[in-house]
Amino acid sequence: MNINRNVFVAALLFSGMMVGCQGSDNRDKSVTDTTEISAAPPVLPDTAAFAGTVDQQKTHLYLLKNQGGMQAAITNFGGRLVSILVKDKNGEWKDVILGHSELKPYQKKEENFFGALIGRYGNRIAKGKFSLDGKAYQLDINDGVNTLHGGNNGFYKKVWNGKQLDEHTLELTYRSKDGEGGYPGNLDVKVTYSLGDDNSLKIAYEAKTDKATVVNLTNHAYFNLNGAGDKTILDHQLTLEADEFTPVDTTLIPTGKLEKVAGTPFDFTKPKLIGEQINDQHQQLKNGGGYDHNWVLRKGTGLRKAATVSSAKTGIQMEVTTEEPGIQFYSGNFLTDKITDGKGNATYGYRSAFCLETQHFPDSPNQPNFPSTVLRPGKDYRTTTVYKFSVNK
Repeated sequence: MNINRNVFVAALLFSGMMVGCQGSDNRDKSVTDTTEISAAPPVLPDTAAFAGTVDQQKTHLYLLKNQGGMQAAITNFGGRLVSILVKDKNGEWKDVILGHSELKPYQKKEENFFGALIGRYGNRIAKGKFSLDGKAYQLDINDGVNTLHGGNNGFYKKVWNGKQLDEHTLELTYRSKDGEGGYPGNLDVKVTYSLGDDNSLKIAYEAKTDKATVVNLTNHAYFNLNGAGDKTILDHQLTLEADEFTPVDTTLIPTGKLEKVAGTPFDFTKPKLIGEQINDQHQQLKNGGGYDHNWVLRKGTGLRKAATVSSAKTGIQMEVTTEEPGIQFYSGNFLTDKITDGKGNATYGYRSAFCLETQHFPDSPNQPNFPSTVLRPGKDYRTTTVYKFSVNK
């Protein structure tokens, strides 16, 4: 690598006051706030800061690079994306992923799944209960009355076995034992991160089981195309390739219905600023505290476009393609200014990042009308998602 990894950039300085962690009525509702960040160019975190031991397993930080100089950093603790460096319209490097400069903050109980691989089941399962082949299962409860992202000790807290195949490919494997988190079956999982010379990051998921189970794997990267640590994502323009979404109750569990997005704040079929309607008085926005919903992607086979998001400030555009039937768009509603240990001591405040989690639908094990998430012995779970970056000048 051409970057000195021994010293990580010490400070990201904000010009202007940060938004306070207050009730939504007191928060800044501007959709065009482009508060400047005065900071040194970002570099990848020091690999030594991720060298440690968790549950008697060694942790590491792996560095990927393509021919154009784009770089990514991934830790085998939780299989987490820590950094992605891409060029902006001025040819300057931006780190577009929220995360931490060292391992320790990722281990906090209240940690926000930054960059993590999510399993055994991404998103929520109502009351942590489901039945399969006539048998009832009770999962860990970790989100009010529900199970979220695999429970209290999901894949995001596991040390994965890492194998760097070359400078742009990392393979991670993990065995989730029968009964872990309440889920049936020994599940063998392989996730491969690949950094392409077309500035794409491909995530290929594979899994096999020895007993019928449910599986819904995804990645929980938090993006800000203005650069990680920027104040807002409300000025980002978003398009979602979806004509329907799955409305939720007040605990964010789908009602089982599919609703048309047309005529609602959930219509991103044409490019629209994330902040344009996020504070509208719509019941679903109230339920989610903003956007925290699953969109039903238009049907198709193989990899197909799911989302496009761009920043006018940096010119960076990200296109998401996937084989999954849904995508969870989350507008960072639960981030607060109490998160002050971001990379370079950055603060990750309210709505300062968004997530686009490709997935099967939330609570599918309890929703017979949703696409099935059941995996049986002898069958392979395979799905791929690609995040591709480009620049609009």
